[in-house]
Amino acid sequence: MAVTTLLRATPLFGGEGRGGRWHLRVRGHVGVVGSGRAPTRTLTPRLASAPAGLGAGPTPLLQGLLRPLTAPALTLLCRGLAVEAKKTYVRDKPHVNVGTIGHVDHGKTTLTAAITKILAEGGGAKFKKYEEIDNAPEERARGITINAAHVEYSTAARHYAHTDCPGHADYVKNMITGTAPLDGCILVVAANDGPMPQTREHLLLARQIGVEHVVVYVNKADAVQDAEMVELVELEIRELLTEFGYKGEETPVIVGSALCALEQRDPELGLKSVQKLLDAVDTYIPVPTRDLEKPFLLPVESVYSIPGRGTVVTGTLERGTLKKGDECEFLGHNKNIRTVVTGIEMFHKSLERAEAGDNLGALVRGLKREDLRRGLVMAKPGSIQPHQKVEAQVYILTKEEGGRHKPFVSHFMPVMFSLTWDMACRIILPPGKELAMPGEDLKLSLILRQPMILEKGQRFTLRDGNRTIGTGLVTETPAMTEEDKNIKWS
Repeated sequence: MAVTTLLRATPLFGGEGRGGRWHLRVRGHVGVVGSGRAPTRTLTPRLASAPAGLGAGPTPLLQGLLRPLTAPALTLLCRGLAVEAKKTYVRDKPHVNVGTIGHVDHGKTTLTAAITKILAEGGGAKFKKYEEIDNAPEERARGITINAAHVEYSTAARHYAHTDCPGHADYVKNMITGTAPLDGCILVVAANDGPMPQTREHLLLARQIGVEHVVVYVNKADAVQDAEMVELVELEIRELLTEFGYKGEETPVIVGSALCALEQRDPELGLKSVQKLLDAVDTYIPVPTRDLEKPFLLPVESVYSIPGRGTVVTGTLERGTLKKGDECEFLGHNKNIRTVVTGIEMFHKSLERAEAGDNLGALVRGLKREDLRRGLVMAKPGSIQPHQKVEAQVYILTKEEGGRHKPFVSHFMPVMFSLTWDMACRIILPPGKELAMPGEDLKLSLILRQPMILEKGQRFTLRDGNRTIGTGLVTETPAMTEEDKNIKWS
């Protein structure tokens, strides 16, 4: 086992300590041999003077400490440190993006944790505790999910990226980002509450951004003694699904308790209910057809700075394929930045080639964290351009759907949400139209405060304060007129 290189680096998107980690490269595999700055003084001189075949004969440096462990990643025990090379993501099952949606405190995060716990026993997941999913200090303090959190797991049939969407009304903005790339949703409804305001809003948003398949989990069934109450909740949910254009009668509805599953009690309500849920997700939510032929496009969800490595952007690849070495450009928010992708990961595993639907992190060359932001779009250079004006078919929500009570006039200014960005916009009504009434479906012109990525067929949501007031589909991207350019924004 010949040592060929000692280099200072971090795992692709990892890194600990001020000096970063040190890696030992052994026949193409990499293992960590230390961290911080000390290895500079202790290991380098000794490696330089050691024989070429470090593992081939007795050497004072690593005698008895360097030994291979199990595949798939070469693991080394070196200077008392157990270390492991970066695993590679193996695409051996269909990949599907799902997520939990529903009202605050109905048990979405508890269910996510329960799924990972049950699948971890068969090797299909790494158990994620509730506290690990709600990982922001404010989330733990308030007991609610603020940002969409991502976990992975595998059933016998599929590999899933699971998004735990926030349910609190204040964080619907982040929930929109969470549901945007989903192929299907798990709607969580507490049996002791039934459908609540965010249940309706989440269903509406999921429907309007194109999520066509929903599976329902009626949670907290252990807190309800009356079986008729649970049946009533199920009936309400089916009616609600039908109201929002889903197949309410056909939708799988599983009754159980995520907490029972997590605490390993009452198997009927706990373990078996989660197993039934996973079976329903496997069979009812189809594997989507991915668009792999078009140039890649990745809406940026988050940006991280990794000491010693550079800047990483995360998000779900909307279309196309992406590989290490690809040139890319970031557009939106008055930015146009070109760079190169130098590494790709998916759930802490390196990825040779990312495909549409993958939830990934991309390491980009020569950029600082402050150069980039959420809401930008990473795309193949020259494949797209931002637009400031669009024509769209827009549905205005009624009061009963959570929309406005009153109509609005031309130059009304809501906020448009699409992909991972949000931007103030002015609505221009068609000539001769004085009012847009709740419940109307009409063609509108919308002018954004800044040019953003908008394409024909792209979906968006309009919000006014904490209220979703409309949803739409871009039909045209016309040029700005002189009159448009003179619109006042203050």
